Amino acid sequence: MNRTISGSRHTLQKDLMGSGAAGRNGTGTQTADIQSGLYAEKLIIIFKFESDNNKDYMENYFDSPFKGKTLAEQVTNPNIQVGRFSYYSGYYHGHSFDDCVRYLHPDLVDIDKLIIGSFCSIGTGVAFMMAGNQGHRLDWVSSFPFFYMSEETAFADAQNGYQPMGDTVIGNDVWMGAEAIIMPGVNIGDGAVIGTRALVTKDVEPYTIIGGNPAKVIRKRFSDEQIAMLLEIQWWNWPLEQLKAAMKMLTSADIEGLYRWWQNQ
Repeated sequence: MNRTISGSRHTLQKDLMGSGAAGRNGTGTQTADIQSGLYAEKLIIIFKFESDNNKDYMENYFDSPFKGKTLAEQVTNPNIQVGRFSYYSGYYHGHSFDDCVRYLHPDLVDIDKLIIGSFCSIGTGVAFMMAGNQGHRLDWVSSFPFFYMSEETAFADAQNGYQPMGDTVIGNDVWMGAEAIIMPGVNIGDGAVIGTRALVTKDVEPYTIIGGNPAKVIRKRFSDEQIAMLLEIQWWNWPLEQLKAAMKMLTSADIEGLYRWWQNQ
């Protein structure tokens, strides 16, 4: 492989399987013809190398895709409340959990909040839409938020269309798949599972699996009797000593056994 360096950009030239791929100019584009059996494929390889002193990309907040960080480590917005051990695994989007929460002003007090329980698992790129209706009134002639463009004198008489939607509340032991979107004011029950890229527009019952756009119920995780047991014992509120003693049952399917054990404590 031949390599030429011009300033902070690297232009690569290399032969792929004897086909004579040629390096390109400053666009950073390389075209290679690869002969493979009876057919040829044309690959367009886009690459750009910048010097350490001229980086134009964002450093990844996470060190590895295999380990998340607890929300308590990441959250700086006082209008986000988080419980014990809940984590966000955001390596593939690169940013901390704060950036998953859209339009939530950190300096206002009397606004809708995001409240997340304990032991929640939140996948990369999940988004929580906040700020109520964001000034878009569906019952008005126009849904356009004229009020928020005060610099335009023609909009001076516009009314403020903002309406709160209430706190967004995520229960305990909720698993949220990558790039799910949670709309304002939604309440998600304990033990629920939110499918990848689900658009959640309505409240979700405890221990319910949902998915799709808009999200719909797929099934319940357990029987009604088992769900009632889990909601009664509320294991996510137990002290660490009690969790340690029950860990083998918590990591099994024996809900009835866990319930009997709890009754005898």
